[in-house]
Amino acid sequence: MTNATNAAPEATLLDLADIQGGILRTYGDGFPKGRNFYLTVRKAEEGRRFVERLLPKITTAARWKDPNREEPLLRTKNPRVKDIVRAEGVPDYPGRVQLMKPKVTINIGFTFLGLLALGVPTRTLRGMPDDFIDGMEARAALLGDDDFLDKRDAVWRNSRGENRVHILLTLYAQQKPDGTACPELDAETETIVRFCADSHGGVVLLDGVGPHNAKWQDLSAVMRKDGDHYWPTNKEHFGLSDGFGDPVFSGQFSGEAEQVRVAGGGKLMPDGSWEPIATGEFLLGYPDEAQEIPGAAMPIAFSRNGTFMAYRKLHEAVGTFHAYIDEQAKRYAAMYAVPHEEAVNTVKAKMVGRWEDGVPLMVAPTYAEWQAFRARLDKARADKDKAELAKIALQFTNFIYASDPAGAKCPVTSHLRRANPRDSLGPTFDAKGMSQEGSAIINRRRILRRGLPYGQYDPQAPTDDGDHGIIFMAICTNLFRQFEFVQQQWMQYGLDFNAGSDTCPVIGNHFAADDPKLVIAVDPEAGKLPFICDKLPQLVEPRGGDYFFLPSMTALRMLAMGIIDPT
Repeated sequence: MTNATNAAPEATLLDLADIQGGILRTYGDGFPKGRNFYLTVRKAEEGRRFVERLLPKITTAARWKDPNREEPLLRTKNPRVKDIVRAEGVPDYPGRVQLMKPKVTINIGFTFLGLLALGVPTRTLRGMPDDFIDGMEARAALLGDDDFLDKRDAVWRNSRGENRVHILLTLYAQQKPDGTACPELDAETETIVRFCADSHGGVVLLDGVGPHNAKWQDLSAVMRKDGDHYWPTNKEHFGLSDGFGDPVFSGQFSGEAEQVRVAGGGKLMPDGSWEPIATGEFLLGYPDEAQEIPGAAMPIAFSRNGTFMAYRKLHEAVGTFHAYIDEQAKRYAAMYAVPHEEAVNTVKAKMVGRWEDGVPLMVAPTYAEWQAFRARLDKARADKDKAELAKIALQFTNFIYASDPAGAKCPVTSHLRRANPRDSLGPTFDAKGMSQEGSAIINRRRILRRGLPYGQYDPQAPTDDGDHGIIFMAICTNLFRQFEFVQQQWMQYGLDFNAGSDTCPVIGNHFAADDPKLVIAVDPEAGKLPFICDKLPQLVEPRGGDYFFLPSMTALRMLAMGIIDPT
């Protein structure tokens, strides 16, 4: 079910040099180290000067050349869809090469009150959407955050008055072979600190990050050691692989790459083909899936090529996760007479929707099929069989749920099916009650996911204590319709999946009074009982965040000059 043989659809032409790079790119691939800064603006003129000085350092979405890129389809443990066209010598990124890949990327975002502090005119600000104006804390009840507000880092608990977070700076960096960040990250950090000092109190770098009130949030991919060399992985602290299911929208990739990557990443059409999602779902100033231009602040030049972002620090209870999986695996092994290792891997996969290496349950529903898939992958890698690796890469993303209405392969309430139901909630249904096409319900709920893990822990003695988890960033043009809907209706509720008030087994709230559980269904013809993971513990807790506007380069220049004509 791929468009690889169809004529390439005409893609939206994007002004890449006007778009911030972190919107189109997932930096984690080549920039496994990071650092986030939270700043407040106390003097509008100094704030604008700070933005002006930072402008030349902002990373855009313009295409760059990476002289150190390794051989496509062979450079990573699991083959990647984006490497399919690269292996054929075709660029996967739009536009022409304008830059060399930087050592450090820098991007910037502003809260609503941050824009106000910079002196943005009221007529412009009043065009901003209500969710962005409110900010994340004011919408805590809707998001399910209200029980965790007191656990937030001090920088977020104290985000009011002269300590209000106004600006977010996100830096991502390449790493050295020993697993540490390249020296350019410290150099850029020193520059930001100096710019703040030069403002004479006009722009202040806020501390209060983590349990030790650090001045910034350090980030790092989870590392894999090979001899003296450290390699970044796509794992998070639970040991699960991430980063496979990002949506594909028009203009995001070159025409050839879009034809390949759209399968499983775009929107599902009635004829079973896939098409890219409308650009306006992720970038302001373009038509969205309703063929409307998303509402935005005026003038349009201030909003166009910008977008919004939900920024969240999510703490992972690693010790509790492993203890719970082990406990449930013992019951699962006894109930189905399977080895403990198989039970451990199966319970984790059923919670997430993928095996720990990212292989979807829809591709390999059983432990034996997963092992066979891995053997096939290992052989293809050993043989350097790029044609086979390309087929395997597509299987990580190109699948639907039509053959699994009861969730016997992949539970209907697993994290994966909640985050992107694909064909599960379409407008038409067959005799088994399953849709085989996508719908606006799904196409208008997609988000671009960005971020990196933070913190460390001892894998030999996992614990909930300490400061470790994921910095999660959701990018979209309508926070309410996209991010907040997914968070409230699909992650913190189960009605759309016929699961009552059951929440996501991984990131949902699991209060004991709610009897939290996950039902692992079985094939009705198998003659076996379903398995119930009961008494789900709280595995993920929000530790702070806010809503940010990510302006275009044009808008950043307007902010720096203090000249914005809203008429």
